This record gives sequence, C-alpha cells and structure tokens, in this order.
Amino acid sequence: MTSCGKQRYGTKRRYVGVATLKYLSLPLPPEAYISDKAERICNHPSVLMAPVEVQNPDEAKPTAKTKVATGLESIAPLISTVEETPEPITTTVEGSIPSWINGNFLRNGPGKFEFGNTHYNHWFDGMAMLHQFKIQNGQVTYKSRFLQSDTYKKNSERDRIMMSEFGTLAMPDPCKNFFQRFLSRFEIIEPTDNASVSFVKYKGDYYVSTETNFMHKVNPENLEMLEKVDWSKFIAVNGATAHPHYDPDGTAYNMGNSYGNKGALYNIIKVPPEKTEIKDTLQGAKVLCSIVPANKSHPSYYHSFGKAVLLGTSSLNSFPFAAFSSKAPLFLPFFLVPAMSENYVVFIEQPIKMDLLKIVTCKIRGKALNQGIYWDPKLETVFHLIDKRSGEVIPMKYHTKAISTFHQINAFEEDGFLMLDMCCSDSGQAISNYLIQNLRKSGEALDELYNTTDRTFPRRFVLPLNVTSDTPTNQNLNTRPSSKATCIKISANKVFCQHEDLHGDDLYEYGGLEFPQINYSQFNTRPYRYFYGCGFRHMVGDSLLKMDLNDKTLKVWQQKGFYPSEPVFVPSPDATDEDAGVILSVVLTPSQDKGTFLLVLDAKSFEELGRANVPVNMAYGFHETDELMGPNHVPVVRLRPEQG
Repeated sequence: MTSCGKQRYGTKRRYVGVATLKYLSLPLPPEAYISDKAERICNHPSVLMAPVEVQNPDEAKPTAKTKVATGLESIAPLISTVEETPEPITTTVEGSIPSWINGNFLRNGPGKFEFGNTHYNHWFDGMAMLHQFKIQNGQVTYKSRFLQSDTYKKNSERDRIMMSEFGTLAMPDPCKNFFQRFLSRFEIIEPTDNASVSFVKYKGDYYVSTETNFMHKVNPENLEMLEKVDWSKFIAVNGATAHPHYDPDGTAYNMGNSYGNKGALYNIIKVPPEKTEIKDTLQGAKVLCSIVPANKSHPSYYHSFGKAVLLGTSSLNSFPFAAFSSKAPLFLPFFLVPAMSENYVVFIEQPIKMDLLKIVTCKIRGKALNQGIYWDPKLETVFHLIDKRSGEVIPMKYHTKAISTFHQINAFEEDGFLMLDMCCSDSGQAISNYLIQNLRKSGEALDELYNTTDRTFPRRFVLPLNVTSDTPTNQNLNTRPSSKATCIKISANKVFCQHEDLHGDDLYEYGGLEFPQINYSQFNTRPYRYFYGCGFRHMVGDSLLKMDLNDKTLKVWQQKGFYPSEPVFVPSPDATDEDAGVILSVVLTPSQDKGTFLLVLDAKSFEELGRANVPVNMAYGFHETDELMGPNHVPVVRLRPEQG
C-alpha cells in the first residue's frame, strides 16, 4: 500500500521554464502521470533506465585474451534488501586474528533497494547501510545501521521512493491529482544525501560520502549520524568525490564540480588537517585551482551524483536555460577522478561524458539522470597536472587513447617522471550493466551480461615532467630501461602516452582487477612494490589478489561460491617490509543464509589467518576503511594553535 500522507500546499517550488519544454518538444505519455498505482508509474517505460550510449559497439566486446564465462552462479541475494543490526552481536572466530589488531573496521554500501511498491533501478541507488566490525584481542563483534539521511527518512515516511537517485527517477505522488502530477514534472530534482559510497576522513572526523554536496559526520563507535555537512556552505563547489587523498600530515585533497555563467568547472579542493574549534567540519577548505572542461556542456562523468547551481540567468554554453530560476539546484552526476603524487594532483578527464541538456531536463522527459551519459571512444583521455603547493595548472597536457577508470592505485615521481598507476578499461559502458535487474539475472542471461561487460586491468602511464621547448618531438621520452610505456611529445603542449601493463597473462584468468589498495600510510605517493584488489570472474569480486610489481606475479585467495569485498591492508606494528601486515575483507555468499564472514589474510603469504563468522545477511557493498588502534593506527583530532 502506498501511503499518501497529508497533502501540503503553498510549498515554494522551482520549475523548469516553459521555454525549455517548448525547445525540447518532448510530451510525456498521459499514463505516466495519471496512474494511481505507484508501481505502474515507477515501472513505466518512459522512466526505465537505458544503457549508457556506446557509440562504437565493438568497444564492449571481450578481447582475445579474456576468458569467456559459462555457468555463473546467481548473485541475486547479494543485491537484495537486508535488515540492520543496531545492537552488537558476537561472531564465531575460526583460526586466529592477531591480537595487535584493535579497533573498528568500517564498511559502507547499499542495503535497501525498495520502498513499498517502488523499486530502485541501479546498484548505486540503494539506501546506505553502515557496518562496523569491532576487533579486540582476537575477538569480533558486529553491528549495522541504515544511515538516517533525509532521503531515507522521506522515503520511509511515505513508504515510496521520494528522492531521485542515479538510475531511478522519483515519480509524481500518485495521491496527487492530475494537474499536480503534471506540474511536478517541471520541478528541479532535489539532490540526494544518500551517502552510500565510502567512509572518508577530514580533520580526524569520519564522514560517509557520495558525490553530492552532502556528507554525514558519523560516530564510528555507534554508527549514528552526528551532523549533515554541505560542501557548498564552505567552498564554491557543488559536491566532492568519495575518494579524497591525504598528505602525511592529514591534509586532504579532493575534486569537486561547479557551474557558473561561464559553464562547468573541475575544481581541486584542499582541506586543512587541523581544527580551530572542536566543532569544525570543513572550515578552512579552499579551491586550489579550477580546470575548464574540453567541452563545457559535455563534461566528464562520475559514478555518483553532484548538485549544480546556476548562478544568475546566463546560459550554459548557449543552452536554452534562461527560464530556470536563479540559483536553482540541479542534480547532476560527475566523473571526477583524482590521483596524487608527492608534488602533483592529477586530474583525469575521460570520455565518459555527460549531456547537460539531457540531464537538467530528465524529469520533464521522465528519464533517470544516467540517461544523459554516453561514452565517446573518438575522444582522447587527458591527464591534467596541478602543483599541490602553488595551485598552478601545468600547461603541458598528457593524452592517451580513450579509456575509463574508476580507481587509481598509486602515483609517484622518480627520475623526472611521474608514474600514474590505475585500473583501466578500454570502454565506458560498464556502469549501465550494473542495473539491479541485470545483477539479479541467472543462467545464460547472466553469462551473456558478464561476457559483454568491460574488464578492468592495472596499467602504468609514464608522464615526463621536464618537457621544454627544446625537447624533441616524435620520439619516446621514456628512458627508463625496465619500462615498456611510451611518451612522445606531439606539439608544444601535448605529450601522447601509451601504457604498460602492470600484470602478467595470468590475471586474465581472474577477470581483471578492481578496488585496488596499497600500504597507503607508508607508500602512497612513493615507489612501491605491492598492490591488492578483487578479481572479477563475476559481476562482483570473486577473489582477492596480491600483485608483485617486481615480476608481475599473483598470489590469490579464492573459494568457490564466496565473493570478497574490497581488501584493506593493515600494517603490523613496527613493520619494516612493505607487505608486513594483514588484509581484511568482508566475504559474502548467495548460497548460504547468513554465511557472511570477515576474512583475515597474512598480507605477505596471502594465507588465511582466521575468519569471524557473522550470523547476518549483507548486500554487496562498495568500500571499507579501518579505525584501528595501535602503533601505526592512532586516530588524532588536532586543534590548530591560535595565531598570536
């Protein structure tokens, strides 16, 4: 039953102007408005998400080296709503968990995929569930809570989807009359605060984040929300990614988007490590620099959302937006992928593009936000370098062929070069495959889905830092004898780069690698030897991998029917070796009820040390982090001394 609730009148609303509707000439079918059944409205063909547009279908085909999968197990139970466990429960430990691990292992991800008769369409849309594994003296307890975001509360109150998400458009209230439902199509989409992507840390405090302008400060001890924080209240950006980078002193760097009368901008954000007052959140944050997209009306896209603000009534690159209200919030996705070395922030502008006109009019057209996303293989990927200290954007631009990337491994400088390591795909259509209806397929349909989904592999790009007017053109500038990557100066401000693989042929057997992790506290922005990740012989990770860059060999943890999450490296006390420590990963299984466990591997040998069996079901999530106490893990909240 859909709860209509009390009708509210006199509420101030913002509408898309008639001029825009007339320009588009996109009438909606009457049945999309007049049905009194929420389920029928939500599932009307005009609102179902279509795949990301692939301009070259050949890009999505498996390569000759990739292994065709058959007989894949259904993972539908891993993409299903689960119950929260707000009070701590004990786990059963098998093997042993090192006694030096003490603290909280935190996890974020979707945990609810429907309200009443309305259902989300995309994996990214599910309501955020926060998980805590408290590890003390070799024992583990577990608890979880749904994030009490405004989005979650509104949806729960009405028992229907009230807020639009990445792949799901919130439909007009079926309890409204025809005229009210018609007018609601012209309201600007309100940005979600469903922070389901990751835990992040600013000034010693923990937040859960997505890519909108909203984050939530949370208490890692009880998982309760402490405060909703809006980036746009502190800095002239309309959101930030869920993957900041950190200097050793705690200074955080991130990427954010903004819109103004000159169009879209990519912004590098810097957040200081210290507080001036105990209640500080993002005070002192600043925009280090801004980068103009290659196409202001088709900027690059990210796998979550951002809110944009139109400042004044100027148009975005001559789009007919003059009828929008001044400072009306727009709900826009963005693909902002930062990497960081010791002296540079690297912004990666890739050809997964966003059609702003389609996105800002998605509600008029009855389409979800992701309908405005497309992959353009004709465009090159561009690496922009920004000096971390001065904020200067380096004039030299580094180009490569069209690639897509979600996660970077590491970046470091050595011998006049910047090495940029990341997980890459040669196509950009994978996001569309992660529809919930796709992930719940079985049999041959699931096999076909997997076999036409992009594989992601680790690659290194070598960017020469000392290119001058005297640098010769049309010859490889990479003088590193052990490297197969190339970088060739094409013109005064352009270097074209070709990658080298950071893997051997055996990685093809494991379906590539994603969710990469390193010994971040000791080797981020520095030369390193090892990284860890999930192998993908399924639509979600089905193995844990350790890559040795010295000889590109793999160590593997894998058990049939079990699906591990992102591995997190935790260094052991007083460690001197890069891989001295443990790997933590939450492992799920669709074939056993409440068969979840926290896995602990010896990071050096990759042998299992122990596991903590948790008698709950979990949905497959996105990212983990640790708040572990010990010689190498001391969370600190620092107050900056007052300046005299």
